Amino acid sequence: MAKGRQGGWNRRDFIGATALLALAIGVPVAAVRLTHLDAEDAPSDRQRMVMKDVSQLVIPRTGTPGAGETGAGDFAILALAHGLDGTRKPMASAATPAFGASVERFLRNDGSLRHVAWLERILDDRAGGDFLGRPVAERGRLLAALDAEAFAEGAGEHPWKAIKGLILTGYYTGEVGGSQELQYVHVPGRFDPDLPLTPGFRAISSDWTAVDFG
Repeated sequence: MAKGRQGGWNRRDFIGATALLALAIGVPVAAVRLTHLDAEDAPSDRQRMVMKDVSQLVIPRTGTPGAGETGAGDFAILALAHGLDGTRKPMASAATPAFGASVERFLRNDGSLRHVAWLERILDDRAGGDFLGRPVAERGRLLAALDAEAFAEGAGEHPWKAIKGLILTGYYTGEVGGSQELQYVHVPGRFDPDLPLTPGFRAISSDWTAVDFG
């Protein structure tokens, strides 16, 4: 029987949690359904493309696949819809002017922000109408400018911080990020009180005291 939010998880919570878990452990994105999201949170095909592209810009392909290729964009969409990292809390009204006059149109009735729709709109506006239609170098510059604004001193509760943090979390808790980009050491394993820090040393994904995803 589904329970109310005060009494425990309801069906929507459970479906969202299992989908997030599937993405985090490396299940292909095609196997994860986004159709269980509420109508206002279900992304359009274009919004999924924007999130995939943005994720790839945040972590591009190097010796390993980039974040867009591994499904971090869909992970972030699900995570945002289900309120990970406090993303379903009402936004402070005093903070909204810093994100553009159009931000209020993307607020839910409870005052929380529909991050994906907001990001699509702000990037399109800055690209002159079609962010995805711009060359990759220009898309990178536009996103870098937004990133600089979000993490500037005094920027406060900027929506991009939450989106970027969840993209990083989705990537580094997935199979590629967690075991190829980072090192994975089975726990419990051998205890080494000191590890040599050499050039190119990769953080250990299973050491949660040493890894910060954002």
